[in-house]
Amino acid sequence: MIKVSKNVSWEIVKNTLFPLILFLLALVFYIFYKTNLAPFIPETIRQPIGKYSLTIFVISIAFIAQRIIGAVSFWYRGNIAKRTQTTLDDELIPLARRTLKILVWIIAFLIILPLYGINISALIAALGVSSLAIALAAQDTIANIISGFMIMIDKPFMIGDKIKLPSGEEVTVLEIGVRRSHFLFQDKAIIIVPNTELSKSRIINYTYGQEKIKK
Repeated sequence: MIKVSKNVSWEIVKNTLFPLILFLLALVFYIFYKTNLAPFIPETIRQPIGKYSLTIFVISIAFIAQRIIGAVSFWYRGNIAKRTQTTLDDELIPLARRTLKILVWIIAFLIILPLYGINISALIAALGVSSLAIALAAQDTIANIISGFMIMIDKPFMIGDKIKLPSGEEVTVLEIGVRRSHFLFQDKAIIIVPNTELSKSRIINYTYGQEKIKK
């Protein structure tokens, strides 16, 4: 089991301190308002105050979630990614961090917009259609990224291994990338192969075989 180090704990505290203080202040104000001020304020004024208070709550929580994502990705990159031989996770961490942050703010806005009378049904439908269109347009890229993950998990080869590609060349593994992997051929040429071709084809690993024989 991976233990969370003091570095990541401090990073999370440092990055979430300001939005957490903002959230607590808003919470204290809202409790004070509900118990002491709300009974004496007209309904026409009370509704906007409640709306703005909830907006501050949602934005504060989104800020906290965003900072936690950044701190955890910082910890993973410094403690886990640097120990792996592949560069796949190093390249995917920034992409995953940005994607999760965007998702957090999309959810936050979907919660906030109805408070101001905006119908989000059409917006959700538009987002769904857009996501489907993007997924269809980038299906090759997504397939290569998933294949890269599978290569990292299954480890049919690692950096420095001598292998035989499906096309027949005997090469040395230089890099396992997000979408493509790089191989050195005859010490003078670089062969770049999409990860999907590597994951669905037979790979001969000479280095792995030699290690098994030695054992």
